[in-house]
This record gives sequence, C-alpha cells and structure tokens, in this order.
Amino acid sequence: MSSVRIALVHSWDPQEIVLLYRAGGWWKDEYDPAEIPGLIRGSFAFAVAVEEESGRAVGMGRVISDGVSDAYIQDLVVLPEYRSRNVGTGLLEALLGACRAAGISWIALVAEPGSSQFYTALGFSPMEGHVPLIYRGEP
Repeated sequence: MSSVRIALVHSWDPQEIVLLYRAGGWWKDEYDPAEIPGLIRGSFAFAVAVEEESGRAVGMGRVISDGVSDAYIQDLVVLPEYRSRNVGTGLLEALLGACRAAGISWIALVAEPGSSQFYTALGFSPMEGHVPLIYRGEP
C-alpha cells in the first residue's frame, strides 16, 4: 500500500467524504451530498488522510467547537483496508493539535462501541458519571 499523509482542509470532494461516511455506517440515502462542503466549512477543524499515490481520501475526522472553550471530535473514520496503519491516530493527533493550537483543552468525543481502547491509548478517559444522550424529537 502507498503512504498516507494527514491534511487539515477547508474543502474536499463531497463524493469521497460520502464514501467515508458510508464506511463508518453513518450515511443515510436521504442525506444530500451537496451539504458536505458546508459541513466541512462549519467544522472547527476537518482532517483527511490522503493516499499519496492516488490523492484520494482514505480517512477523515472533524472537530466541532466554538473555538474558545470546548471541542468535540466527530466522524473519525478510516477505510477498513487502511486500519491498523496508524491512520486514525494521525487524524486524531492532527485534530487535537488544531484544538491545542487554539488553546482549547476540554476535548471530548462519543466513541463507537468497541473503540474505546483506541481512544484511551491516546489520552482519552471515560467521563465517569456521565451518559451521552441524543435528541430524538419532541416528548
């Protein structure tokens, strides 16, 4: 396999980003790929793992933040054939670096089941006594 570099970007080919969302199991058919550029621009930081040989994105991740106090890592995904090659680690380090450069030290994420060991090895720890919640609509 060719080498991979990590880049913080302000735009990327929406179709490549859709493929990554699909690889993560997070894309629904009713989503509109035309919204991807706004999603990237609206992120505090957006990183892609770029396969050097082809120039295509093989991983991504982003940070949602006000840029001052708190940040949340979102949508960290690497194509299956590029996992176990430190691509996810590189993406996460780039995103954490963007947060630290802005003086943001409170950085959180919601880990997929079975992935917490990846994050704890990189300095994250469970928030004891806290439960992640999602809004599903009116009561």
